[in-house]
Amino acid sequence: MVDLSSNRDRAARPATASPWGSGATLAAWILLGLLALGLAASFWVVIPAGERGVWMRFGQVQEEILAEGLHFLIPLVDSVETLSTRVQKQEIATEAASKDLQDVFSDVALNWHILPDQANLVYRQIGDEPAVVRSIINPAIEEVIKAVIAHYTAEEVITQRDQVKAEVDAGLRSRLSPYNLAIDDVSLTTIHFSQQFRDAVEAKQIAVQEAKQAEFVAKKALRQAEIEINLARGTAEAHQILLETLTPSVLKYEALQKWDGRLPMISGEGTSTVIELDDLLPSDEK
Repeated sequence: MVDLSSNRDRAARPATASPWGSGATLAAWILLGLLALGLAASFWVVIPAGERGVWMRFGQVQEEILAEGLHFLIPLVDSVETLSTRVQKQEIATEAASKDLQDVFSDVALNWHILPDQANLVYRQIGDEPAVVRSIINPAIEEVIKAVIAHYTAEEVITQRDQVKAEVDAGLRSRLSPYNLAIDDVSLTTIHFSQQFRDAVEAKQIAVQEAKQAEFVAKKALRQAEIEINLARGTAEAHQILLETLTPSVLKYEALQKWDGRLPMISGEGTSTVIELDDLLPSDEK
């Protein structure tokens, strides 16, 4: 016989409940956990390497600068803005007028960084890095380049490039120092001029080369003339010496040295002349 009462007791007994409740309850717990983690995280801020944190309380910049690492703050009361203190590169194309009123175009590359212990002052006075570049760096480069180039002629800008760079470097350091910005290096990557100036320089170089060539030809002709004059002077002096030294006795002696033993005879119309041997002998041999 089947015991129906035991079956009814098992049906009436409730199923064992999950420790987390239903699925909706589990989702609620997860959400509460995430909110708790988010709330806990809001009490902390991490400053990455190579940066400084500007700590503000109710929007007012505080004197303390947050270094790299983990820092505690109060949500809704404190806030942090980070500024990079790494070396940054800013490139800008500039235009200036030289001392001789020539247009000089130069590309300037500036390496700079924010002083780490003055990051709060930089943020208070200027703002973040884009604001620093836009409001301070670019205008300073343009002004310093114009001031330095104005002291040199266009030719001197090229021939004295190291000195120009040194003056630009010193000018930028002086200009940016009050803003707590440090200069690491300045490079004048390219310097070029207007097409009219380049054409004039090329024409001048051609003229200089032609003048040098003409000077060379003239000097060569002068040297050749001096050589010929010296040769002529030497020939004349040689002739003068011969005239002074060729006495009749010497001439006769030279003739005998070359005589082959036959008496020469000169014949003309109806007459003939025989050179006497005595005429060829020296007087002391007669």
